[in-house]
Amino acid sequence: MATSEYDAHIAVTQTAPGDFAADLDAGWVVGGGVNGGYLLATLGNAIRATVPDKPDPLSISGYYLSASVPGPARVTTEVKRDGGSVATVAAELWQGDQTKITALATYGDLAGLPAGVETTAEEPDLPPRDRCVPNTMAPEEVQRLAPMMERFEMLFHPEHVGWAVGQPSGKGVISAWFRLKDGREPDPISLLTVVDLLPPVTFDLGRPGWAPTLELTAHVRAKPAEGWLKVRHATRNVAGGMFEEDCEIWDSAGRLVAQSRQLARLPRG
Repeated sequence: MATSEYDAHIAVTQTAPGDFAADLDAGWVVGGGVNGGYLLATLGNAIRATVPDKPDPLSISGYYLSASVPGPARVTTEVKRDGGSVATVAAELWQGDQTKITALATYGDLAGLPAGVETTAEEPDLPPRDRCVPNTMAPEEVQRLAPMMERFEMLFHPEHVGWAVGQPSGKGVISAWFRLKDGREPDPISLLTVVDLLPPVTFDLGRPGWAPTLELTAHVRAKPAEGWLKVRHATRNVAGGMFEEDCEIWDSAGRLVAQSRQLARLPRG
C-alpha cells in the first residue's frame, strides 16, 4: 500500500534506542516556522515507535522553545514508566544543538479501552459541505502566511470567515470541516496535527497574523471514524500579549474524539 503524503512527512527512522531521525517538510510552514501540530505528530510518531504495544497518544503536552525550520531533525525519547495499560514517555525534538520542543506524553491502546464517548459538549452545527467556504478561497496574504493549507481540505462555516473580508465577528470562534489530502483517513496520531490547523482564532478577533504556540496539550479520546472531521477553535481570554485556544474535533460518527488547549502569543500583525 502506498504511503500517504502525510505519513511520509511525519516519518521517523530509528538510529539508536530512543533516538530517531526526521526530515521536517517545507509543506508545513506557517508564519515564521513549521506548524506546531505537525511537529507534535512527528514527535508523537517517535514515541509510538518507542512503545509499540501502546500505539496511541492519550495525552501529550508540548512546550515550544523556539521555531523549527524545514530540514533534518532529531527526536529523542525516554520511557519514564511502562506498565499496565499506559506508558509515560518524555521526548524532545532537536535541530542542530537546539531543543525545539520538549514534551511529556501518555500512550496506550485505544482499541483496548472501553468504547464510547460521553460528553456534555455540543457537536458543531456546520452547514452541509457544499454550503461552506473552501480554504482555497483564503485571501492571498493568508495563503502566503500558511502554505501548509495545500496539505488538506478545509471548508469553513460561512459565519466564521468574516475576518477574510475585514469583518471579524469578535466572538473568537472558527469552525470547519476537515480532511487530509490524498484520501488519508484520520487516526489518533493525525489528530495531534489537526488540533493546530485552523487559522489562529484571533483572526476572528480582528488580529490576523502568525500566532506562535508556547504550549499545546492534546487529549485523544477515541479512534476516529473514517470520513470528514468537524473542527472548532474558540478563545475566551486575551491577556499579557497571549491567548488560549481551545479545540474540539468531532468525527463522522458524531463523537468528540480529541480536545486540546494551547497558549500562544498574539499575532504582531
